[in-house]
Amino acid sequence: MTPDEQEQFIDAVTAAVAAAVAADKATMYPPEHSQWVELAIKRQAQSIALRQAVIEKSITGLVWAGIVGLTLVIREWLNAHGLKI
Repeated sequence: MTPDEQEQFIDAVTAAVAAAVAADKATMYPPEHSQWVELAIKRQAQSIALRQAVIEKSITGLVWAGIVGLTLVIREWLNAHGLKI
């Protein structure tokens, strides 16, 4: 590729990119659309955080229920074997 051909190629690519950017600006979404997308993303993030919190609380509740249940089983076993608590 000669230097002249290279320069023509660069000019052609530059013109094509400029035309694509101009066409993209002409079809850009209105500001309301951008605001809606931001709110949708925020709502999705809140939904994910809520789900994670519910899962965390459920697991914590199950662990505590297991601890209390095991304590009651041990207490009843001790009572059945002569230790009065």
